[in-house]
Amino acid sequence: MKDIVFATNNEHKLSELRQIMAGKYNVLSLADIGCNDDIPETAPTIEGNAMIKAQWVKEHYGYDCFSDDTGLEIDALNGEPGVHSARYGGVAHDSERNMNKVLRLLDGVPMEQRTARFRTAIVLIMDGETHQFEGKVEGHILTERHGAGGFGYDPIFKPDEADCAFGEMSPEQKNRISHRGRAVAKLTEFLSTRQAH
Repeated sequence: MKDIVFATNNEHKLSELRQIMAGKYNVLSLADIGCNDDIPETAPTIEGNAMIKAQWVKEHYGYDCFSDDTGLEIDALNGEPGVHSARYGGVAHDSERNMNKVLRLLDGVPMEQRTARFRTAIVLIMDGETHQFEGKVEGHILTERHGAGGFGYDPIFKPDEADCAFGEMSPEQKNRISHRGRAVAKLTEFLSTRQAH
């Protein structure tokens, strides 16, 4: 099985990706290749941040790799938190603070106006070429948390094509319809066509 580097040390993302790509690729993390750098994510878009991370690994470590960035875009908040999703509550990767801020800002907003979407951008650098893939899922922001599964904003996001929040789903259920699952499906489809040649 071919190794591929995923430019992250986020354990939640890694386990999700390893599940989705199981049997096709051996997914290595940044720690697996000895990269403990604090890679700057300074781009104004999720696509830009994914590009920065992939280029960093290629330039500093020489590995072909892919990276992702994800944003939650809430229509009633003019597309926020978007590129700032991970640190919306003020501290990076503090899911409770992030969710609290969203729920506070949407307090009193009726359900039909709580439309939102998750978007994942993946950038792959392979054989000297750069490729981009996107996955998204439309849904609504709930008025309170549901379930303790998933990570990030999963307990307050209900996708339109399901009757429960991401936080209430098994990993398998979520991966079938999630933004990251869809982006990774495009990535793996592309990689399998490359392997076939």
